[in-house]
Amino acid sequence: MKRSRTLTIALAALATTGVTVVAVAQGLPKLGVKKTYKVGFAQTESNNPWRIAQTKSMQEEAKRLGWQLVYTDAGGSAAKQVADVNSMIAQKVDAIFLAPREEKPLAAAVKNARAAGIPVILLDRNVDQSLAKAGTDYVTFIGSDFIQEGQRVGTWLKANHKGQARVIQLLGTTGSSPANDRRKGFEDAVKSDTSIKILASQDGDFARDKGRQVMQTLLQAHPDVNVVYAHNDEMAIGAIAALEAAGKKPGKDVLVMSIDGGKEAVQLVANGKINYVVECNPRFGPKAYATLKDYAAGKKIPAKIINPDRDYDAKTAKAGLATAY
Repeated sequence: MKRSRTLTIALAALATTGVTVVAVAQGLPKLGVKKTYKVGFAQTESNNPWRIAQTKSMQEEAKRLGWQLVYTDAGGSAAKQVADVNSMIAQKVDAIFLAPREEKPLAAAVKNARAAGIPVILLDRNVDQSLAKAGTDYVTFIGSDFIQEGQRVGTWLKANHKGQARVIQLLGTTGSSPANDRRKGFEDAVKSDTSIKILASQDGDFARDKGRQVMQTLLQAHPDVNVVYAHNDEMAIGAIAALEAAGKKPGKDVLVMSIDGGKEAVQLVANGKINYVVECNPRFGPKAYATLKDYAAGKKIPAKIINPDRDYDAKTAKAGLATAY
């Protein structure tokens, strides 16, 4: 009995000095039920409408609930985002919402938070599953099924292209889960169709101008391209600019497909310059905070919470504009 009491005192002393208590590392940290929480949101970047919409949703829901939100923007740097998470740990937030820039570096940040006794919920991007796992290192992943998004694009292409489809694929950020999965889903969906050939796949970093530059370069190498599959709207819009500068008509001479479903892209579908878009809804706030409250209440949280996503084509784009982000 005396030994047990001594151990309890020793563990308490370690906790006050900031040293990780071994028991924390044996499972997910606990979170008590409170009226308000101090939570962190580590955003990867804010250089496109999707990220801006996601951040706005997180901020608005925190304000509605009366929670304190510690917000950081990594500016597209995985190293900066790791530092942001460590800063939140030092500020002793109750929980962290993380949109990982890249899978591997941010897995270590997730483990740092768990060791400090802070639960983490991943939003829209995952971490390397060989390094960190749901239910052990972080609570859950909330987001879209990226593989299914790519599959939906591939399935649409198979049903709608005519003759030989010669595809340029504009990839998302190297090492990110949406880029990895959107590529896999698409390529798996079209690989059995011999009339579809992928001419080139190159990283456009989910950015509009980078997508334009990459498309411009690839057009010179592959002037016979007649399909563009971009991993997000921003790169698709950049590709449209490159196609038009080359004298091609996007949507007609070249089929254009993308993922995200922002208002600008949906308008381009309505205008006939983009042929097909799969939505990836950025409005995470309500679901994110509700999931954290459920976790604090002791409810069982699944390893993945998949958001339902719509799609847009020539028939549905006009009607979908009103609710697109």
